Amino acid sequence: MDIKNTVALVTGTNRGVGRAIVQALVAAGASKVYAAARNVDGVKDLVASSGGKVEAIALDITNDAQVAAAVAHCGDVKLVINNAGANHASGCIAADSLKAARAEMETNYFGTLAMCRSFAPVLKSHGGGALVNVISIVAKATIPAYGSYSASKAANLRMTESVRAELAAQHTFVQSVMTGAVDTDMAKGYDGPKNSPAEVAQAILAGLASGEEDVYVGDMTGWINGALSSDPKALERELAKFLPG
Repeated sequence: MDIKNTVALVTGTNRGVGRAIVQALVAAGASKVYAAARNVDGVKDLVASSGGKVEAIALDITNDAQVAAAVAHCGDVKLVINNAGANHASGCIAADSLKAARAEMETNYFGTLAMCRSFAPVLKSHGGGALVNVISIVAKATIPAYGSYSASKAANLRMTESVRAELAAQHTFVQSVMTGAVDTDMAKGYDGPKNSPAEVAQAILAGLASGEEDVYVGDMTGWINGALSSDPKALERELAKFLPG
């Protein structure tokens, strides 16, 4: 996909990866970028520095009415990047209740699915387009310290594969993005190597340009993919070491 002159929508843009994606799209020549966030005050600077190319829209992807309003307002989009996510950094058993797990699933799976379903007809009306789901390598190998988050991302990956198959007939390209640790608030408790949000954004755009359906970003993803091929049980034991205490 050629980003130049494309109209795009990006969710979760008030911090980290989402902000970097908006900036990368503008730099690549997108004609317009809808910067979606629960709190649009957090993206005012993106709008101000964009030369009129960025428009902020209020969007909580777990709110059906707001998703419907976004569809009605953003009918010109040809590229949708689902970046909004939630991570409560808890184990499945260690968590005090199911509240965090339900919130993660509501955002990372159901909210992302709602965006895919709602914008698929918009993309079809333009003869196709592209849909990107920013996931995580924990979709393929669980880090137990982030147990329910890992489960929600695994659900997202399986859903993305299904959406890819379903939308192929309408000429809509579907990309999954597997990140390792990224230097954002979500990974502030992780002490290992991290990629910058800008590196993730550039990998997404490069994958769109080359038609790469599954984009992997960072050494962590390479390590996990290699370990899954050679000795998945050893990897499971290694990742268990990240449990607190």
